[in-house]
Amino acid sequence: MSTSTPTRTSTPNVKKKNINGVVAIATLGALAFGFDTGVISGAIPFLELPFSDGGLALDKTQVGLVTSSLVLGAAFGGLLSGKMADSVGRKKTLLAVASLFVLGALGTSFAPNVTVMVIFRIVLGLAVGGASATVPVFICELAPTDRRGKLVARNELLIVTGQLLAYSTNATIATALPNDHHTWRYMLLLCTLPAAGLFVGSFFLIESPRWLIDHGRDNEAKVALWQLRETTDMRQIEQEYTDIKDHSQAMRAATSGSFSEYMRTDWVRKISIIGILLAFLSQMTGVNSVMYYAPSILIDTGLGTRASIVATIGNGVVSVAAVAIGSMVLLPRMRRRPMLLTGQVGVTVALTMIGIVFTFLPESALRSYLVLAFMMTFLFFMQCFVAVIFWLMLAEIFPLRVRGKVMGMAVFANWMANFIVALLFPPLQAALHGKTFFVFAVINLVTIFFYWKFIPETKGKSLEELESYFQREYSTNSEATDASSIRRATQKPRHNAPEAGLEAFGR
Repeated sequence: MSTSTPTRTSTPNVKKKNINGVVAIATLGALAFGFDTGVISGAIPFLELPFSDGGLALDKTQVGLVTSSLVLGAAFGGLLSGKMADSVGRKKTLLAVASLFVLGALGTSFAPNVTVMVIFRIVLGLAVGGASATVPVFICELAPTDRRGKLVARNELLIVTGQLLAYSTNATIATALPNDHHTWRYMLLLCTLPAAGLFVGSFFLIESPRWLIDHGRDNEAKVALWQLRETTDMRQIEQEYTDIKDHSQAMRAATSGSFSEYMRTDWVRKISIIGILLAFLSQMTGVNSVMYYAPSILIDTGLGTRASIVATIGNGVVSVAAVAIGSMVLLPRMRRRPMLLTGQVGVTVALTMIGIVFTFLPESALRSYLVLAFMMTFLFFMQCFVAVIFWLMLAEIFPLRVRGKVMGMAVFANWMANFIVALLFPPLQAALHGKTFFVFAVINLVTIFFYWKFIPETKGKSLEELESYFQREYSTNSEATDASSIRRATQKPRHNAPEAGLEAFGR
């Protein structure tokens, strides 16, 4: 029996919204995220030039500092935006993120010295972290269950598209203006374009129905569901609203208390730790050593500076193609766990091969092109399998009541791992050269075991079904009793067989 009674039965007097359009606006945050993280790779060789040649005379330590400062800002941006998203909503958070994107892009492009550059890279990082924490959760909460995977995967597609655009514009500017002292400034100034698009578009977004329900704004939630769903049958809208509302009320009754008290609940703590480790380990693949420093790596193999920048476009093309294949072809056909494990094995092998080529072949064109080929292989497995899945699973597995905050914690862990890689890679590469990639390969071997042992399957279930399942599977005996009561109170007739793989949770 339903625990809530809908207060609106007539059709709302508002226009339908195309969910693809709403997602397109939201993923401008992902596009800005990708552009801002990718653009620095082409700017670094020009930032290293002396002041007389238009650079900032960066040494290797300062290169690591400038690159990693965005990442450090992103870690805290994830935390702050997660808290903000839970308190004031997903839509307002995205508007704040867009404002920071514009401010940071302008600040870095006009920076007169390394100190100012680092300050505005941190501001830009706050925006990047905010986008990475908010956009996938926002899309996940808007999407119908049967379209959730594809829609959330667009977040990763726009990230790598932004990186490809950054690589392409970097190469164009570097080729067209080889002797211009402001080359790197033009590269960074272009970051304002996707940021401005997100800022304007945020005013046309619709708030998450699940966030509205959790904050007692029931009629607004039903209107939002009406606008987002293709059906014109209000009874279907009322049913979806009731399912979400019943689950929200039952969870709130069973887990009342502050955020810290809620997090002390066994099942919430366990699934949160799994998600946070998933976020951390996904960056310890070393992917951003390639995304940030690809030109520098290729220069170390003996390739010229401009040739290395142009060659980096290939990495961007592979990344976009890989995400498109993963999200559009594989995701509808494969379960989440097998995709994640396949990708992890692939990146481990590719990293090992980069290390072998770098270490054992003499400096030559062959070595340069083999390293580039295995970098592309690495990126294919990373973007096609790992990246598509880990952002999607992070958006799916956390409980509604703390989804924003815990997603922020996971994003903090993700960007702190990114920070470690970005900060340490230049000096490690200078000291170890290709042997650095063997270090990443060992880390990834450990990650394969963790994924196999602990990562759950999430495909084919509504967010509410997943939350109930996690509560039952990860609870203590007393908590399991409460979970059973909640399940009986909110259970609906099932029309589809359970998705294979759920029984493997926690194995």
